[in-house]
Amino acid sequence: MAEEATINDNSVQDQWGQICSQLKTEVGDTAFENWLKPLSLGSFSDGVMNICVPTRFMRNWVITHYSDRIHKIWEKKNPAIKNLNFIVQAAQEESHGLYNPTCRSLLKKISSSPTPQNIYQSGVNSVFANSNTEGSLNDSLSVPLNPQYTFDNFVVGKTNEFAYAAARKVAESRDISFNPLFLYSGVGLGKTHLMHAIAWHIKQQDPSRNIVYLSAEKFMYKFVRALRYKDAAAFKEQFRAVDVLMVDDVQFMGGKDKTQEEFFYTFNSLIEEGRQIIISADKSPADLEGIENRLKSRLSCGLVADIHPTDFDLRIGILNNKAHQLGVELPQRVAEFLAQKITSNIRELEGALRRVIAHSQLLTDKEITLDMTQEVLKDMLRSFDKRTTIDEIQKKVAEHFNISVKEMQSSRRARTVARPRQIAMYLAKQLTCRSLPEIGRKFDRDHTTVMHAVRKVEELIVEDSSLAENIEALRRSLES
Repeated sequence: MAEEATINDNSVQDQWGQICSQLKTEVGDTAFENWLKPLSLGSFSDGVMNICVPTRFMRNWVITHYSDRIHKIWEKKNPAIKNLNFIVQAAQEESHGLYNPTCRSLLKKISSSPTPQNIYQSGVNSVFANSNTEGSLNDSLSVPLNPQYTFDNFVVGKTNEFAYAAARKVAESRDISFNPLFLYSGVGLGKTHLMHAIAWHIKQQDPSRNIVYLSAEKFMYKFVRALRYKDAAAFKEQFRAVDVLMVDDVQFMGGKDKTQEEFFYTFNSLIEEGRQIIISADKSPADLEGIENRLKSRLSCGLVADIHPTDFDLRIGILNNKAHQLGVELPQRVAEFLAQKITSNIRELEGALRRVIAHSQLLTDKEITLDMTQEVLKDMLRSFDKRTTIDEIQKKVAEHFNISVKEMQSSRRARTVARPRQIAMYLAKQLTCRSLPEIGRKFDRDHTTVMHAVRKVEELIVEDSSLAENIEALRRSLES
């Protein structure tokens, strides 16, 4: 009887309300609104409390970042609840177990609003993927959009401002300005973020437009499936009826001749009908491997915009923006340390920040300091050190520019030697955890020379796309 008293609807609802209040205080208003407020209670059985989450994306995030903390708080309040189970499901009705009326009213309110944040809080799948109403993303074709990938959350700097401006232009204009828009960059530099942001903005501006957003791999899967089930006509009809076609990571079509042929005809059909096409890849159209020349030509006929590796200032901006989203105040010294040490891509940078924040929150709001950050990330920083050495960078850059390592370390100032030397210094700063004096010693220079080299190369990357591609190729080679 005692256990029954602890798990009736009213008492558990009261406990859930108290837990939510405590979590809001711990994680801050922004993180709570984004990740925890949309949760609702489900049924309780055999010591397991089901918690409903609107989308799979949110479920994975909550499990990774908040489930342990929720369980720990609830265990103290009610020992009868032994475990938590997060399930992808809309808020349940009263007749199906416990029920959160706040969540249901929130869902009803959200379903009538097209803004990205509200769509997110009701669940990407429930509003877009599971809806058959006009203007929704088609679940049979599209993949869910990341609710955090909006223009408002995209941090603009010198290395990505052109791609951002192009994406914004396409999203805001009903007239076709460039077709296709082709975005390319290395891994984790923001091209997928921009793709999602375009889709969110178009849906907010004009919900009637039919958008299909998917990866090249899913396009291939759908095409092969249509061939297998002799349903190619329906496949063609689906894809050629869209207003905006967005295909991510088109490089994965390399070597798939039949898929490329179908995509080529789909591409031409949409262009002729005046429909917008937006493509992303990890290389420029001309450099895509295994892609037919006629398709390369089509991909190049609109606007090609590349995103260069982040510079120090942009990484600082990204860290501060992400910390603000998560409701955390990030000390400047910590931001500068992370921006200096983690330079390979934005995902690793944000992942490191989330680790530091989680460590702080799980230890009851332990203050984020530089010492704590270094301790929490010591394994990651060690792996970066192991990944690439300055000697390897010097050797690879020297080979690329057809000079010797001795020449690179010499006092020669000829451009044919000085430029590779600067690039090697820049990559050493980007890919290792070595200090400026340590890098300088490897080149028989002082730290001020290294600082000048890094700044110079950052400027050249923005001004010279060919050089930027060479440096990105060197980076990928060194990181592989």
